Amino acid sequence: MRAQDAATQVRRGAGLFTFPARGVLAVRGSDRTRWLNGMISNDVARLEPGTQASGCYATLLTPKGRIVADLHVLLRPEELWLELPQAAIAGVTERLAKLIIADSVELVDRSREIGRLGVEGPKALSLVCDLLSPADEALVVALSLDACVPARIAGMDVVLCAFGWTGERALQLFVPEPARALGPVRDALVAAGARHGLIAGDNEVLEILRVEAGIPRLHAELSEEVLPPEARLERAISYTKGCYTGQEIIARLRSRGQVAHLLVGIAGDAGSAPERGDAVKVSGEAVGEITSAALSPTVGPIALAFVRRPHAEPGTLVTVGAGRGRVVALPFVSSAPAAAS
Repeated sequence: MRAQDAATQVRRGAGLFTFPARGVLAVRGSDRTRWLNGMISNDVARLEPGTQASGCYATLLTPKGRIVADLHVLLRPEELWLELPQAAIAGVTERLAKLIIADSVELVDRSREIGRLGVEGPKALSLVCDLLSPADEALVVALSLDACVPARIAGMDVVLCAFGWTGERALQLFVPEPARALGPVRDALVAAGARHGLIAGDNEVLEILRVEAGIPRLHAELSEEVLPPEARLERAISYTKGCYTGQEIIARLRSRGQVAHLLVGIAGDAGSAPERGDAVKVSGEAVGEITSAALSPTVGPIALAFVRRPHAEPGTLVTVGAGRGRVVALPFVSSAPAAAS
């Protein structure tokens, strides 16, 4: 199946994704909550067990407010899990370890101990709920964005968390003891998915869906050259908590209400496909650069780009490479309503 056709199927039903390139960094120790709260941009101190506030999205920043990594924080009974790309874990660990002074904190890479699956699409929730006990189903149905709860699937312990990369309803599955449990959990999802239109999605399919949803990715849109407000990462920032690394810069940007560049969508002409690294020009002048590009089955050639703020208004006409395009509001494709099962 073509990647574009598979992406369409995910938006109609559900897709099952594996994430071998994503990992989990555990933060342990009696000072973990207080310490981590001073390291990242969201409010870890407010997390509590349950369906509403047991996780959050956040960024780790440089002292100048630039993005080292974006990550999802999951509250677990004896530790905090930081979910992020495995390629970023070594650098994040090294940076954070230097900031453990007299704190009771330990950083442990648990990527090999925790398997990862994701189910995304309008039927994702109903599919997963088919495999849960009534008590677990009630918790999962009540999950707020970024929150997580334990559950059992196919007799195996999992942690379910409500976030994703497609813009659709999504549940991420964290599977301890993956050598023993990941196969049975995956098989159960596949079997239950037959009546929900579940398909297996790969990285190419996920990338199309991510760009359609306008969701920035580390090492594409996000880097140490980018400030969170430029990437429109408002939900990763708490403006009411205490100090954290980079907080002064973020607060100053909010008070001024201005950043130099903004993340936008670029819709290209049907005959021109933008490519990563292409310059975005207005009247012959370079005003930005393509960071991700995809061929959407719904919209056609699309891309994410950072452009100068004066040119970020939807409807702005641009040239990209040899083709033409226009700035559009994100997302390119809105999530589908939950389908009946």
